[in-house]
Amino acid sequence: MIKLQVIGHLGKDAVVNNVNGKTVINFAVAHTEKFKDAQGNPKDKTVWVDCAYWTDRTAVAPYLKKGTQVYAEGNPDLRTYTTQDGKQGASLTLRVLSVQLLGGKSNDNNSGENNYQNQSPAPPRQAPAQAPMPSAAEITEPLDDLPF
Repeated sequence: MIKLQVIGHLGKDAVVNNVNGKTVINFAVAHTEKFKDAQGNPKDKTVWVDCAYWTDRTAVAPYLKKGTQVYAEGNPDLRTYTTQDGKQGASLTLRVLSVQLLGGKSNDNNSGENNYQNQSPAPPRQAPAQAPMPSAAEITEPLDDLPF
């Protein structure tokens, strides 16, 4: 078995389709890696993965919006084709077994819309007040008298 895992941002909103009586959620995930070329110049390489999530659990679909970061896992399917001008092409498709939302949209304007990292942290919880521990001289019970 070959398993593919991808973390990235959605390129557009997910689409729920019905195919032969079965429900599929289609979406595309872009994974970008940063690297340096031979001259030391920073470069980006983006790989697009078309995802097909065959499930009756469509409640996640409204949350799969353009820009949302997701983790998707499943079985890869590489398809080759010939374009109209005779060139060879390939597409990577993922038959999704599970998908998880990782965060909000990636926006550079810091508006806070669906951006969980911009939310202020919850105030620290204080431990409940406890009675002070008695000193050894204050204990009057016999030490060998166990309560159980």
